[in-house]
Amino acid sequence: MKTIKAVAPYIHPGHLNFKTKPYEAWIAEGGKTAKAQYPWRPLHGMAYKFELPSLWKCGKEARLRFVEPVSLSFDTFPDYATYEIIPMFWDCWPCCFEKVCAWLEKHDIRTAIFTSSQTAERMRKRFLEMNIMFCPEGIDTSVYSEGKQLAERSIDVLEFGRSNEKVLNGTFPADVNHICTKVNGQFIYDNERLYAAMGDTKVTIALPRSMTQPEIAGDIETLTQRYWENMLSRMVMVGHAPQELIDIIGYNPVIEIDTANPIQQITNILMHIEDFQELVDRNRAAALEHGDWRLRMRDVMRWLAECGYEV
Repeated sequence: MKTIKAVAPYIHPGHLNFKTKPYEAWIAEGGKTAKAQYPWRPLHGMAYKFELPSLWKCGKEARLRFVEPVSLSFDTFPDYATYEIIPMFWDCWPCCFEKVCAWLEKHDIRTAIFTSSQTAERMRKRFLEMNIMFCPEGIDTSVYSEGKQLAERSIDVLEFGRSNEKVLNGTFPADVNHICTKVNGQFIYDNERLYAAMGDTKVTIALPRSMTQPEIAGDIETLTQRYWENMLSRMVMVGHAPQELIDIIGYNPVIEIDTANPIQQITNILMHIEDFQELVDRNRAAALEHGDWRLRMRDVMRWLAECGYEV
């Protein structure tokens, strides 16, 4: 029986890495860890493009690595050469499906975790003997406050993350306080300012990548931490809820966007914002109950034990 040890994701200087939260939750739940051994920074480019030869594999340990297809070799460096890797995947879109499959075959992966249910199902059909788990994205619920009551908030519409320009197809009236956190490709808020703004915002746009960037996501509609952030901050979400989120909490927390006239729809919601206080209160309670990464890691640990590993 192999012992599983998780390895911390790499933190690029000056940047955040969303994969650190599940790693921290793994530790909080008592999971074992191994020291990260990423290459010297000038050699990062080589670690992305080339892989070390695999001469032997440790028979006593497996390594849980938090990965993305665009950086698979780097995210698993150098453990892929000497340990069984258990990868936990984010952003495994159709455009990189074959690349991921080739990597899984090359490294004899027998256990893998995906944050998209649709991707997990496609992988099960491709790899009939592989242990495959769907683990929806979670969040560190302690970071987000409930903020002000909706009627007391000063920001009418807050857009953060990916652009919703294609869906909105217009501009808000001048009397609507509309803020985008990304201007000319640069983020104008640091984390603390963003958290404060979220607790002072009435409405936000919540859309899966399959709607905002279908050229990348294709038909993969999946839950991301943005939905949990919105719910914890008690913002009214206008957009579309991934089925994964509905299945987890048992209802649809998002007001379906009127793609024919979204600007008018949101303006009408703002005029009657008090009517949505009960919804956002319910959404926060649901996120606190179902969204935390520690819950996800408990599920992951139970599943890995069922697969025959020591956790």
